[in-house]
Amino acid sequence: MRILALAAAIGLVMSSPALAAPKWAIVVHGGAGVIERSDLTPEQEKAYRSAMTRVTEAGAKVLREGGTALDAIEATIHLLEDDPLFNAGRGAVFTAEGRNELDSSIMDGKTLAAGAVAGVTRTRHPISLARAVMEKSPHVMLMGDGADAFSKAQGLEQVDPSYFFTERRWVALENFLKANNLPIPPKPTGGAPDPAQGLAHDEGKKGTVGVVALDSHGNVAAGTSTGGTTGKRWGRVGDAPIIGAGTYASNESCAVSATGTGEFFVRRTVARDICSLVELKGMTLQAAADEVVQKKLTAMGGDGGIIAVAPDGQIAWSFNTSGMYRAAMADGRALTVGIYKDEP
Repeated sequence: MRILALAAAIGLVMSSPALAAPKWAIVVHGGAGVIERSDLTPEQEKAYRSAMTRVTEAGAKVLREGGTALDAIEATIHLLEDDPLFNAGRGAVFTAEGRNELDSSIMDGKTLAAGAVAGVTRTRHPISLARAVMEKSPHVMLMGDGADAFSKAQGLEQVDPSYFFTERRWVALENFLKANNLPIPPKPTGGAPDPAQGLAHDEGKKGTVGVVALDSHGNVAAGTSTGGTTGKRWGRVGDAPIIGAGTYASNESCAVSATGTGEFFVRRTVARDICSLVELKGMTLQAAADEVVQKKLTAMGGDGGIIAVAPDGQIAWSFNTSGMYRAAMADGRALTVGIYKDEP
């Protein structure tokens, strides 16, 4: 497959022994899916590339100044959760009931500590709530009203649910419900004007944002945040908050964040599977990523992609869709930003 060859080429460039291992590295994704050049106007493409550049440079700044991988991930995902271009935080898709229900997770590769939340409705930055679960509770995952109550008790920023509203996501919900002969709920009120309205295309991706990072202390970490899928019902939860499926990190192998149709990533335990191939079979990071995404996931009919980083500075991404918003930056290496599958 052409994408497999391209992915392998990326891994060769990023992990070439001719290059000194970077002291720090960061990789960011903004979702994978049907993203064709014909779908994006020049203005839309510029907006996405600019956003990916801005958030990646912000995370790199944390790492460059000696910050931890966890700090870089949280700071970067804050920006993605605040940007209505992406399906996380403000800009999240709507459930069939007309709600924004947010999921997130984070994992520390040094300790294997992890935290996750699902179905959050009032926390501005779900990634910070996932980190609070990891660091300030005895649990790994909280959900729904309980997660929101814990968030408030921890002093995290609370918002009215209308804060997450964006017009284009509401239109996408209406279109989905009409196509599936489902009732359209009352439109939420009180939302602020949508600065991305009329700009971002409805690219058909399931939508997730994620960051993996290596810090100057030699530790890796991973974080993921999402609004889920348009029109999800019955309290559906995907892979993003599930440790081992959408997020995993271990200093013994690598850190992975995933995006795509979550049900397949859960069944395939994609993130953990990649790390296992690195740790137990000694595969390069890129080879492990391609083995799982291009072969195992594709064979199941699953669609999406991953980003990954290893403690030795290897960087990889792999996706079996037509596009994935992605960016990478490392100590001594220039920023790389891509959207389409034929880009390095």
